[in-house]
Amino acid sequence: MEIFQSGSGLVATITVFSSVCILIYFAVKTLITSNRFQKGVTLYQQKNYEAAEVAFREVIAINSTNDVVHLLLGDCLVQQDRVKDAIAEFQFVIQRAPKKVDAYLRLSNALIAQGNRSEAISNLEKSRDLFQAQRQPQKAEQVNQLLQKLQSKRSV
Repeated sequence: MEIFQSGSGLVATITVFSSVCILIYFAVKTLITSNRFQKGVTLYQQKNYEAAEVAFREVIAINSTNDVVHLLLGDCLVQQDRVKDAIAEFQFVIQRAPKKVDAYLRLSNALIAQGNRSEAISNLEKSRDLFQAQRQPQKAEQVNQLLQKLQSKRSV
């Protein structure tokens, strides 16, 4: 009986130790990711887009599922006139999170920069519809006004 009790104590100790190690690993990983993300944001605000791109790519290497980082990376790419690469980032976010309005708005801006007004208008319409579905009528109206301006320029 004593052997069984000491064996279960050992199992419990190993389980607790393993759990603590896993928690420490994730805490360190989160801290590293957070620091690199903040570095990228700071560099972006300083208009150092190339260095910000590097920082955001490092964050994505650690956690590829963070949509905000992909959007910020896309913004960096647009600022570097790498619109095609930016469009790919925005489309990636839309595939992962089809209700993420920011991705449609940023994609629309990139498409306008690329000269693709019709696709930009289509994405703006999607963003307007999403704002309406999310009960954000003021934002939907702002997008609607932008759509009207774009459509009037297209017909001129």
